[in-house]
Amino acid sequence: MRFEYAGVPKDPALLQVNKDVEYCGKHMLKNERLLVNPDNKGVKDVVVYVYTGRGGSKLDDVPAANTKHVLANDKCRFEPHIVLAQTGDTLEITNPDPVGHNANLNFFKNAAQNFLIPAGGSKTVDLKEEEPAPIPVDCNIHPWMRAYVVVLEHPFVAKSDENGELVIKGLPEGEELTFRVYHEAGRIDEVTVNGKVETWSRSRFDQEIKAGENDMGTVVIPVGALSYD
Repeated sequence: MRFEYAGVPKDPALLQVNKDVEYCGKHMLKNERLLVNPDNKGVKDVVVYVYTGRGGSKLDDVPAANTKHVLANDKCRFEPHIVLAQTGDTLEITNPDPVGHNANLNFFKNAAQNFLIPAGGSKTVDLKEEEPAPIPVDCNIHPWMRAYVVVLEHPFVAKSDENGELVIKGLPEGEELTFRVYHEAGRIDEVTVNGKVETWSRSRFDQEIKAGENDMGTVVIPVGALSYD
């Protein structure tokens, strides 16, 4: 599926850098809250996943992949902006910068973390429990820095690329599944899908999964749904 912004794309605003200015200030950091491709209006970092909470889908247990994900404090920003993980995975937070950072992970179910990462250092976090929502990761030393970690009990999740496109692979065939849509810049619930207006209550929609490729088409998000600020 592909996500498209209905309005005129804006250039992301430059962030106010007020700490470690000599190093961080030279990178011309931009606000990554809402990134819209000026060429095709694709919306980046829309997260779509099979929702298994109350009223959601029932899935067979999926074995843990035990994948290690790296979240880097790179040039005074987090890279990547969104980490997609499964329970049993680990999150290694690294710091290739010459200045110190910290990582404040406000987990609901996993143990909350807030630790310093010196220049060249790293810390590893075990992701043992599914989280009910994307979890913000902040650097309290550099308050403009923010990323998100999504932790699910299954691998059926994807985030849109710079063209607004995403693919979720391996979904069970022959079932109607409930999906949840998330974007940090606002709620996605009133949309137009392939020219037809739809209401996604609680940012969820149902889709029957058929054999082969299931094309959800283009989802146009109205201007008022997402905010650059």
